[in-house]
Amino acid sequence: METTALITNDGIIFGILTVILGAIFYTQRSEATFWQKFYKWVPALLLCYFIPSLLNTFNIVDGTTTAIYPLVMSYLLPACLVLLTLSLDLKSIVRLGPKLLILFLTGTVGIVIGGPIALLLVSVVFPEMLGGAGPDAVWRGMTTIAGSWIGGGANQAAMKEVYEVGGNIFSAMVTVDIIVANLWMAVLLYMAANNERIDKRTGANTKAIEDIKVLMEHYESEHRREAKLPDLVFIMAVAFGVTAIAHFGSDVLAPYIGANMPTLVDFSLDKKFFWLIVIATTLGVALSFTPVRKLEGVGASKFGSLFVYILVATIGLHMDVSKIVEVPKYFLIGAVWMIIHASLMLLVAKLLKAPVFYMAVGSQANVGGAASAPVVASAFHPSLAPVGVLLAVFGYALGTYMAYICGQILRVVAGQ
Repeated sequence: METTALITNDGIIFGILTVILGAIFYTQRSEATFWQKFYKWVPALLLCYFIPSLLNTFNIVDGTTTAIYPLVMSYLLPACLVLLTLSLDLKSIVRLGPKLLILFLTGTVGIVIGGPIALLLVSVVFPEMLGGAGPDAVWRGMTTIAGSWIGGGANQAAMKEVYEVGGNIFSAMVTVDIIVANLWMAVLLYMAANNERIDKRTGANTKAIEDIKVLMEHYESEHRREAKLPDLVFIMAVAFGVTAIAHFGSDVLAPYIGANMPTLVDFSLDKKFFWLIVIATTLGVALSFTPVRKLEGVGASKFGSLFVYILVATIGLHMDVSKIVEVPKYFLIGAVWMIIHASLMLLVAKLLKAPVFYMAVGSQANVGGAASAPVVASAFHPSLAPVGVLLAVFGYALGTYMAYICGQILRVVAGQ
């Protein structure tokens, strides 16, 4: 395919993306007052989408022709899902107590049902929201928010491919996702700063939180160790070995279903990418029950997070910033969606008389994922940060499945 873009060499494009990521992380860690104030208001993740999108918007790079995108989606995405779910410790999460798990799962349910409800409510004001069967249909774009708010960037990217979301609606939904999620995070941080007063008012029992602190401090000291070259090689072997198995499984299952099970085609079960992601996630969870999960002690999830940021920057190449002018009408959907999630969380927390810590971390582990759940958890106490990580990893494991279910509900609501 011919392109008039200024830069067409994929080697140069990939190098530019890594430099952009490097610059964002370098300035984010800077102690300069300007950058500290800047990142207080502008999320780094938004820049990882936005700056690469400028390359596409101004025709410096043509995101539709670069080979980087399919390569990252086919190899780095399933690999990062494996690495992010590898550290899942269901036993430790269960030991954290039923109230925390109930609130986390309540948050997941709130997002799954909140999206379709928000779409129905907003369609009363904007009937056109229900229309459209093409790639830029609103319901398709909402599946990417579901993936992000239940799991994270990797799950969001998975939904983008599974539901064939168009670049225009995706650009709008990314903006809604990040801004609405960060506004809610600000509310949670405010609650964290006033948690003692809130817990006293609700009569919550906070003794279990002290037990969690001891448990997490012991877990951290037991598993942390210096990474050596063989450890890094093992991480890559597991990530891409499982990815290879996932590719093999998808090559077998998708064509078979497409040819022999026509009733399942409407549910996207004949798509190779769907099975690639499901198999990779499932095997990652399965490996978390084996000694392989010890690779987390040498930074397996850090490699997974690195792949996510490369993934995010690559997706940015498909965004057209000029389409963001259409975003305001979508903010209403995002706001209503988040209100439903938050209201359900607050209601269940009140009924359980759970500490505000449980509600805040359970919510942020869904909405913010591993990037921000530890931030909210550590706002209560630094030693509680791993609790946010554990729940966020659980969210990565659930994200693909639950976001897919949410997408199917949205498809029915939209009449498609």
